[in-house]
Amino acid sequence: MILVKIGNYLIPVVVLLIIIYAFKKKVNVYDSFINGAKEGLELAISIFPYLVAMLFATNILLKSNILNSLFSLARPIFDFIKVPVEVLPMAIIRPISGNASFAIMIDLIKTFGVDSFIGRIAATMQGSTDTTIYVLSLYFGSIGIKKIGHAMWAGLLTDLVSIIVSIILVSVVFG
Repeated sequence: MILVKIGNYLIPVVVLLIIIYAFKKKVNVYDSFINGAKEGLELAISIFPYLVAMLFATNILLKSNILNSLFSLARPIFDFIKVPVEVLPMAIIRPISGNASFAIMIDLIKTFGVDSFIGRIAATMQGSTDTTIYVLSLYFGSIGIKKIGHAMWAGLLTDLVSIIVSIILVSVVFG
C-alpha cells in the first residue's frame, strides 16, 4: 500500500524536478514540450501505415483458420514430445502481435486455469519472448531500414529459444 502512495507522487515530483532544472538552465519548458509533442505526432503519423499493415496481416492469419489446420497436423508430434499443442498458436503469433498472443494466453488461462501446465507455459512464453516481426516492421520501417534479414532471423531464433526454454523450465519446475 505504501508503494502505491509513493508511485502516485513519484511522477509529479519527477516532472517538477525537470521543470526546476529547466528553469535553472533557462530553457523555455512550454516551447520545448510543444516541440516534443509535434515531433511525437509526426513520428506517430509516419509509423501508422506500418502499424495498419501489421494489424491487417495478423488478422488475415488469425481469421483464415490456416493455423487450426496446421495445429491438427502437428498434434501427434507434440503429443509424442509431451508438449501441449494448445500453446502452439501463442508460440506462432507471439513474434507477430503482442496483443493477439496476450489474448490467446488469457483464453488458455480461462480454459485450463492459471495453475495448469498449459497456463504456466503460456504465461512464461508471454514474458520471455518478444514481438520480433512487429518491432522490425514498425520501427525499422518507420526509419527507412529495408534490409532487416539478419535482425529478423536473430530475433526469431531468440524467440524460438525462449519458447523452448519456457517449455523445458515449466516442465522441470512444475511437471
